[in-house]
Amino acid sequence: MASIDPEIAIHRLYVDSKSLPIKQKKRNFNDEKNAVIREEIQALLKDKAIGELKFPNWITNVVLVKKQNNRWQMCTDFTNLNKACPNDFYPLPCLGRLVDGSAGHEIFDFMLYTSEF
Repeated sequence: MASIDPEIAIHRLYVDSKSLPIKQKKRNFNDEKNAVIREEIQALLKDKAIGELKFPNWITNVVLVKKQNNRWQMCTDFTNLNKACPNDFYPLPCLGRLVDGSAGHEIFDFMLYTSEF
């Protein structure tokens, strides 16, 4: 996955300064799920979509969700982080309009780029 130049766009979370960082309790998975998680993380590291952190303030667990094709989808449990971030005054626009509006443009970022919709 190609990186987006920080001069074009950068993403930062606004976390309420009164919120204390929370490290979720580690979840244990069976061997099958551990293999899926390990494979997905290696792919994301290879694509430089994620990186290793030392001494992170917030730690969130991954969650595996079974898709209709019986494959596993790895998601992240942002429950505690969502509680610490104030609500946005600007709600997200309809995703259909975003996809239609991006047609023909030079730069396009994919959400869940490795998954089939």
